[in-house]
Amino acid sequence: MSVKTHALVTTALVAAALMAAPAGAQTQPQAQGQAAAADSGTMKRADKDMRQVLDKLQSLGAKPIGTQSVEETRKGPTPADAVKAVLKDEGKDPDKLMAQMGVSKKDIAYTGPSGDMPARVYTPSGTAPQGGWPIVVYYHGGGWVIADLDTYEASAMGLAKQANAIVVSVEYRHAPENKFPAAHEDAITAYSWVLRNAGSFGGDPTRVALAGESAGGNLAINVAIAARQGNFQKPAHMLLIYPVAGTDLNTPSYKENANAMPLSKQGMEWFVQNATNGASDLQDPRLDVVGKADLKGLPPATVITAEIDPLRSEGKALADKLKSAGVDVTYRDFDGVTHEFFGMAPVVADAEKAQAFAGKELKEALAKGSATGSTSGGATKKQ
Repeated sequence: MSVKTHALVTTALVAAALMAAPAGAQTQPQAQGQAAAADSGTMKRADKDMRQVLDKLQSLGAKPIGTQSVEETRKGPTPADAVKAVLKDEGKDPDKLMAQMGVSKKDIAYTGPSGDMPARVYTPSGTAPQGGWPIVVYYHGGGWVIADLDTYEASAMGLAKQANAIVVSVEYRHAPENKFPAAHEDAITAYSWVLRNAGSFGGDPTRVALAGESAGGNLAINVAIAARQGNFQKPAHMLLIYPVAGTDLNTPSYKENANAMPLSKQGMEWFVQNATNGASDLQDPRLDVVGKADLKGLPPATVITAEIDPLRSEGKALADKLKSAGVDVTYRDFDGVTHEFFGMAPVVADAEKAQAFAGKELKEALAKGSATGSTSGGATKKQ
C-alpha cells in the first residue's frame, strides 16, 4: 500500500469512527493535559503577543474543543473574549478602540434557503467613491458549528478599514442542527443577494470580493467555484485565511500541531463529526478542495496561514494547487501565531500585519473591478 493510499484509508477510518458516534457526542481527549499550555507545546512556539492571549483564554476557563457538548462549547469563552480581557488588563476599552477605527456597522438580513438570515454591513469612514464602495463578502469561522458575527467582528472591521471597502459579514446555518451542505448553500445565496442588493447599503456590485476564515475560507472558495460555473458574477478576489481545504487529518501540520491551542486535531475531528452526515461527505469536493475540486478559472487569491495550526499544510497545499491551476496566488505564512490570530490586531503585532497585508491585496484587486490581482508564489515569512 502506498503512503498516499494509507493516508486516505486512515482518514476514512477516522471519519467512519466519528460518524458512528451520536451527534454532539464528545470525543476522547488525546491527552489528559491537552488544555494545559505545557502539554500542548503551543506556548513554547508562540511569540509573546500570542502567548498572552492564550494565557488569558485559559484563565477565562476555555476548554479544548471536542471535550464538551455543542451547547457548552457555544457558551464558552472565545479567543475574541480573551483579546478583550487582555485589553482591559492594559487599561484599554475594547469598545472605544473599535469606535476609533471609524468603521460604522448596521445589522441587516438576507433571504436564504431557510428564510431570513442575519448579516452585518461594516462601512469605512469617508466619502464613497463614484458608483459606491467596493464590497467584501466575509464568512466567519467556527467549524460550521460554533461562533457568529460578533465572535469575528474584529476581523470584519479590520478588513473594512484596511481595504477601504464595505464588508458584509454574513451568517449561515450551523451544524449539527443543519448539516453539510446547508452552510455552503447559504454562503452562495448570501453572495448572490449582495450582488443584487449592493446599492441598498452604498456598495458597488461590479467590485465584489470574497473573504473567509477557517470554515469561512472554505465557504468563500466554494462560492467562487459556484460563480465560475456560471451561476452569477465572478468575484474580483478571494482572501482565504487559514482555510479548511482538505479532509486528510494526517498532514504534517496536523501531526505537528495535534494538541495545539486553540484548535487541535481533536477539535477538527469534533467539527467533522458534528458538521457532516457521514464519511461519504468527506469525498465531496466542497470539503476536499485540495483533493477533488477543480480550481481552474478562479479569481486571484490571497492565502494566509499560521505556523501553529493543524490547517497550515492544507492552506499551503491549496495555494500550490491554485497556482498549478493557473490562478494568481499570493501566499503568506505567519510564524509564532496560532489559528484565530487574524482578528487579534489590538494585541498581536502579526495580526495587525496580516490585516494590513490582506487589506492591500483586496484594495488592489477591487480597484480593478475584475478577476485580476497580484501575482506571487511561495511562502513569504514575516519580516
